[in-house]
Amino acid sequence: MKKVSLSIAAVSVAMGLGSASAADLGKVYTKAPAPIVVSPWDVAFGASIASNYVFRGITQSNKNASVAAYFEPRYNINPNLQLYAGVGGASISFTNRAAAEIDVYAGIRPTFGALAFDFGVFGYLYPGGQCIDSFGGPAGAAVCPPGSNVVLPSFNGMKKDVSFYEVYGKVNYTFNDYFAMGGNVFYSPNFLNSGADGTYASITAKATAPGTLFGTSGIGAYVSGEFGRQWLGTSDSFYGTNVVAAGFAGPFPNGIKYDDYNTWNVGVGFTYKVFTLDLRYSGTDLSKGACNAFTSDFTAQQTGSFSAINPGGFGSKWCGDQFIAKLSADVTLGALK
Repeated sequence: MKKVSLSIAAVSVAMGLGSASAADLGKVYTKAPAPIVVSPWDVAFGASIASNYVFRGITQSNKNASVAAYFEPRYNINPNLQLYAGVGGASISFTNRAAAEIDVYAGIRPTFGALAFDFGVFGYLYPGGQCIDSFGGPAGAAVCPPGSNVVLPSFNGMKKDVSFYEVYGKVNYTFNDYFAMGGNVFYSPNFLNSGADGTYASITAKATAPGTLFGTSGIGAYVSGEFGRQWLGTSDSFYGTNVVAAGFAGPFPNGIKYDDYNTWNVGVGFTYKVFTLDLRYSGTDLSKGACNAFTSDFTAQQTGSFSAINPGGFGSKWCGDQFIAKLSADVTLGALK
């Protein structure tokens, strides 16, 4: 019994010594990993080619192909508030022979969960234009250099500079991974530098297909559409009329009241990595005569589309039903890291 007791005591002492030895050891400190620093800056950029450049239901490229590109730096104040500014450009075909459309814009994007807003200002610049004036004397013609005027069979004319800006507000609500709806409002005090104010409002919807629709190919798909209305005011005297169509009011030498109109588009798109192929139908309810009065279409033909604001009877197809196929690539630097 005594021997056993000694053995137990020895084990107890040994265990105690072991515990004491461990307690006497110095603490080992490990350096905490450096925190991951996420830059608040990001940049989005992209380019596209389209069979037709259509803006609010009206072709900007005479129904021909158009290329475009943009560059947009972004600053994320926090995950729910972003500042941005950008510049873009697109090829166009205007009556005044402007070289291109150059866009400059800036704004702020606040987000509240599934509800996203976008407020900003957008400038549309059209450098290189010529003053096309078939009448030889309305306001604005005097600023044109000698020899720059072009007489069109339709008697249409367009100012040398049609640059303008809009302020806008957008809202979008994402119901789930597959469906979202939105609304937009744009306002310009001098739309296309015509002297007429312009307000555009629209509603949008987008349904995105499940990611498994095309198996594991990585191809995505969506269907989207928009319905909008463009309200337009009265032009300045440059676009006034000096003749009267039989049976209609006029003339309106001080300017014409453009027709307001509805526009719509619906299409299907396919995505793969940074690429998007969008196939879209677009239309408006503008008559050919009202379209001609608003666009000064250089391809307008005599269609008997007489009205108070279109006394020449020429009609334009720039506002009719149109199909657009567009291939684009869009990238952000953050996604490349």
